[in-house]
Amino acid sequence: MREKDEFKKTGMEIGLYTLGDIGQDPLTGETISAGLRIKEIIKAAQLADEAGLDVFGVGEHHRLDYATSAVPVVLAAIAQITNRIKLTSSTTVLSTVDPVRLFEDFATLDLLSNGRAEIITGRGAFIESFPLFGFDINNYDELFSENLHLFLKLNENKRVTWDGQFRSSLRNAEIAPRPLQNSLPLWVGVGGTPESAERAGRVGVGMAMAILGGDPVRFKRLVDLYRKAGIEAGHNSENLKIGVTAHGYISKTTQQAKDEFYPYYSNYWSYVNRQRGMTGRTISRADFEYMTAPNTGLFVGSPQQIVEKILQQYEHFGHQRFMAQMDIGGLPFKKVAESIELFATKVAPIVRKETAK
Repeated sequence: MREKDEFKKTGMEIGLYTLGDIGQDPLTGETISAGLRIKEIIKAAQLADEAGLDVFGVGEHHRLDYATSAVPVVLAAIAQITNRIKLTSSTTVLSTVDPVRLFEDFATLDLLSNGRAEIITGRGAFIESFPLFGFDINNYDELFSENLHLFLKLNENKRVTWDGQFRSSLRNAEIAPRPLQNSLPLWVGVGGTPESAERAGRVGVGMAMAILGGDPVRFKRLVDLYRKAGIEAGHNSENLKIGVTAHGYISKTTQQAKDEFYPYYSNYWSYVNRQRGMTGRTISRADFEYMTAPNTGLFVGSPQQIVEKILQQYEHFGHQRFMAQMDIGGLPFKKVAESIELFATKVAPIVRKETAK
């Protein structure tokens, strides 16, 4: 009951996340170094903490055009200059990381941050970590499922005996250190597959939906499947938490936000599509106008429009958390910082108030 009562009192959690992409600024042609990119991410987290946002996430990639392959290291640095904001991965590619090492890293982060560590895990949209760490992409789903169940066991027990298919067995192994929290909060990131939603529900962890565009209503089916699977598995419905993650940018007016963000958003998808082997795909200004319409999942606009979009989704999902990714496509840090300030001061208070009713 405490978590439900706390949500009623405070309303939705509002936060930010980053994947640490290193993109060339389409207006200046400049590309910052990986070191500077990480420093800007740490500064953004500090701004978010000082402004009163609730959660900050750092995502994992293993490419030269991304800066944050060592997510627990970056989050540990953030922990030292923040006081209250929750710190999460967004996402950890669980298929290609040893669950024991993952637990140790985030339990240590939890101790360093005085109990603020979380994990959002997923199967990953990119597959570079499979050959990098010696895993077969043909075992994509089996690896994730096995590692998820092992991590849940590690999270519950100080000593673990376990046998699996893809890693060595454990015999009364001591799992240390233990986190400051009773257990590390765990979410599963879901991009759109019903099977992922049902699995998150069955194991009783949070579900973080990546809604990057289009009509958000199509995700209502995933929410229903998740809650149904969780309740059928015997989990308390109050513990089945839902989060939404999305791209976003805020300025004083919706037109200003669109004008400022369009070159960077188009640039972002241009190089992400190239990374995925898709060439020739660009976003025209007309396409962008359609993508930022009031009934879509792309959060670009004035504070009022962002509030309206979040609350519109809340009517469909009843989610407990919303996280925006703003620092994409080479967007200058000054613009990121301005957007964070508006998000924290003009959007978050209204959303919390409305969802706490």
